[in-house]
This record gives sequence, structure tokens and C-alpha cells, in this order.
Amino acid sequence: MTTTISNDPALQLLVDRVHTARAAGAQLCIRGGGSKDFYGEALQGELLDTRVLEGISSYEPTELVVTARCGTSLAELEAVLASKGQCLPFEPPHFGEPAAPLKVRGATVGGMVAAGLSGPSRAAVGSVRDFVLGATLLNGNGDVLTFGGQVMKNVAGYDVSRLLAGSLGTLGVILEVSLKVVPIAPATLTLRLEMNQATALDKLNTWAGQPLPLNASAWWDGNLIVRLRGALAAVQAARAQLGGEVVQPEFAGPFWEGLRHHDDEFFIGARAAIATGAALWRLSLPQTAPPLNLSGELMIEWGGAQRWLCSAAPAALIRDAAAKAGGHATLFASADKSAGVFAPLRSPLDRIHRELKKSFDPMGLFNPGRLYPGL
Repeated sequence: MTTTISNDPALQLLVDRVHTARAAGAQLCIRGGGSKDFYGEALQGELLDTRVLEGISSYEPTELVVTARCGTSLAELEAVLASKGQCLPFEPPHFGEPAAPLKVRGATVGGMVAAGLSGPSRAAVGSVRDFVLGATLLNGNGDVLTFGGQVMKNVAGYDVSRLLAGSLGTLGVILEVSLKVVPIAPATLTLRLEMNQATALDKLNTWAGQPLPLNASAWWDGNLIVRLRGALAAVQAARAQLGGEVVQPEFAGPFWEGLRHHDDEFFIGARAAIATGAALWRLSLPQTAPPLNLSGELMIEWGGAQRWLCSAAPAALIRDAAAKAGGHATLFASADKSAGVFAPLRSPLDRIHRELKKSFDPMGLFNPGRLYPGL
């Protein structure tokens, strides 16, 4: 990847902050718009605001690739892509205040990659990591490193650039990223079918093995909602095969956006429950996993692979149930994080995480403990 920020004065400001922190033995809290401050372990260190480095560095619609700086507004980037009939298909969430318009919520490109979170279409199209072509990183020594490229066939550095997705800033400051984009689908249709959880999971697993343009799914409160996307003929054929009630676009659009940004009824209810002692868990399971016998309010996405559980049940009970089903549980949002946010790592994964941290950030400057205490 050829960086386009080497002569930007804002870059020098960030480099200087790193050198100053190294000399003082201080730690830094990397932060963009702050829309994901709730996610992960507690924030620690002096604020390092990435929004000083912003802007779309390059965009080649015919090549389906865009390069943007870390502090670039995610809403701004998506608006530019939409003007050319393109999008980030993994639907990264913006979060922020539910009542605020997206353009003022604060989500940034760097935060999108660092958090590694994807929206309703993730099971069908892939995750943030799958669309990262290259990245420029400021490491703990104050060095600017570049990885990957701006085309899919350039495989140099793939593992490193994609490794940044979900790292929550623990490896360094993501300065700039190149992302693969795709054309907006010509046809979209949402269907609603009434059924219980077990039947919904069975249907979703059956449909997953068929050539259907199934782009997203969500089950909650006895209703399975599915979104079809693709060529008009394919969407119409799938609509006839699946049956159910067509949800009109004026209702379907807000529903999926609500799931993406956690503004819908389920997540609003979860926030209220958290205030009274419950927690919101994100269960990552095999799509074929059966219903889990856990108390609380449940919502299922990604064909059964992502299950949101708002519950006051003990953390150990929830994590044990997820592990027995072949997955793991993340404490996504809670007033009490004493149980740990992410599932404990076993060797050799724990050793790999710590060696990576030491390699990129030997003095432990960046986002200390954001993934795991002591990391």
C-alpha cells in the first residue's frame, strides 16, 4: 500500500504525541468520535484524538476501492460511496445517540476498523476484515508502517492489515485504510414470517444451503425477518419460494437500520435493562447451534450465528452455554464488566496476542487493557 499521508502536518502531530508519551512513560487512549467507548474494557490513558487526520485520500469507483484517513467521518465516506452507487456491504454500525442523525454521531473510519463490528449483512457478504486491502499504522516506536495494497490481487501484508480489524487500537494508531467497496444491489425485498425460534433456526439453515439471495435475517419475539438482495429476477424468485408477508420499504428500511445502529426496539429495551443490572451479551455460535436454555430477552441474526441476549444470568453460566454450543460469549454492554468483556484466551492464543502487542507496541502505550486486562 502506498500511503498518501506522509506529508500531512496532522500525521506529525500524532507522531510527536507518541514520542512524547514514550519519553514520559505515559499511556495513550486512541479515540475518534467516541461512538464505541462503551465497547471493550475501560478506557485508560491520555486522549489521542485521531480526528485531526481526516479526509478521503483516493477513490476509484471503477476499481471498487477507496482509501480514507482514520479520522474521516464514516457517514461522510458512505455518502460519497452512495453518490457513485456503491457501499460498504458489511454495514458497519455508527452507534452514538439514537436520536441523533448519522452525520453527527461521530463514528470514524479508524474506529470502524479498530472495532471490527459488522451489521445485519455480515453472514452473507463478510466482515470488516474481509474488505480491508491495506493499512498504514503508527506503532509504539513512533514509526509509520504500511501493509497490503489497494487491489485484491496484491497479497503482500494481508495478514497484518486485516489483523487490525477488531484490535481496538491495542497494536497502534490506524492512520489510513484502503477498503474494497461494491455496487449497491439493484433489488431489495424484506419478508416477515411468524414462527418460533427452533423453526426459524431450522429454516435459516435449510435456506443457507440453497442458491438464494438471502442478505440478512433477524428473529425476535416470534417473527423471522429476512432481507433479499441481488438481481431483480433472483429476488422475485426467492420471494415466491420463501413465502411470508412483504414488509414495505418505508418500514423495512428503518428496521434494518435500527438493527445496524442498535436503535431498534430490542436494543432500546436492552439499554433500559442494563440500567437495572442486566447485561447485553453477544453470542457467537455455529449457525447450526440449537436454541440455548438461557433466561432473558433474545434476538438472533446472521442465520443463527449471532445471538443477542439481554440477561441478568451469571456470566459463567452464559459463557459455559456458549462454549458447549461451540462458540463464545462477549459482554457487549454492561454497567459491570468485572466478569471480563471478551472470552478468556487459552494458550497458545494468549501468547500470540501478547507477542503481537509486544512487537507493535513494546512499551504498552496504546489502549492498555482495552481487549484484556494486562494486555
